[in-house]
Amino acid sequence: MGKIIDTHVHIGNMINFVMTEEMVLYSIDKYGIDFSLISNIEAAEFDHQGNPVPKELQQSQNDLLKQTICVARRHPEKLGVLVWLKLSSEQPDDEFEDILKNNLDIIYGFKLHPFHSKVAPDDKRLEPYYALAEKYSLSVVSHTGGCEEAMSVHLYNAAKLHPNINFVMVHMDLGTDNKQALSYLGLMPNLYGDTTWVPVSTTLEAVKRFGSNKVLFGSDNPIDGRDTYLHNKTGDRSLYQEYFNEFKDSVSKEDYDNIMYKNAQRLFGIKLLT
Repeated sequence: MGKIIDTHVHIGNMINFVMTEEMVLYSIDKYGIDFSLISNIEAAEFDHQGNPVPKELQQSQNDLLKQTICVARRHPEKLGVLVWLKLSSEQPDDEFEDILKNNLDIIYGFKLHPFHSKVAPDDKRLEPYYALAEKYSLSVVSHTGGCEEAMSVHLYNAAKLHPNINFVMVHMDLGTDNKQALSYLGLMPNLYGDTTWVPVSTTLEAVKRFGSNKVLFGSDNPIDGRDTYLHNKTGDRSLYQEYFNEFKDSVSKEDYDNIMYKNAQRLFGIKLLT
């Protein structure tokens, strides 16, 4: 099947999602994923209805980061960390930066979730995080779609303001036709998209218009369970089977490899597959 880096994988138990270390490792082994970047959903601050997650279910950003690092450290040849930031309730402190600089071998970037934080990527509250991202050469990935704060225009604005940081539009505006997000790919050299719940037709259009270096493979694994790469919760064939199979036959080997792992290597500095 070729090498695969999944840049959008989760662990944690929050908001009716249960995504365990065991589930991630099972899927990696069963479906031939070479490396995955994990973020911890327990950093979500608001639920799907926009209600605050109860305080008794919340942990500090630093504690969640340390827990995520511990999971990745058990499997450093398979897992790396994206730091899910608690944008609404916290700012980076000295301990946060110490954790970062002492674990740069396994931390690959920052994860924003404007839908679950109710803070847009171009909000001034993110400036201390962007300063750290630039200081430590970390890429920034962000959920896009589902509410105003999460629309791709805000990540586009952040990319314009911070040309030395690479930004990835996860979902390319989930629940839309992806056209607006797709248009932004050609406007900023430091703005990228990922394939999470993105139709293959959109990715093919991105390759046609902007080349294969602008999209990274991501999946939300294991959001639909241990076999997210095979089928969804209703048992229908997973979109990712199309990426693993039909899509491979629709592009050149160079383009396929760029999207499935080489772009991730470049943006996140992943050296394990070289």
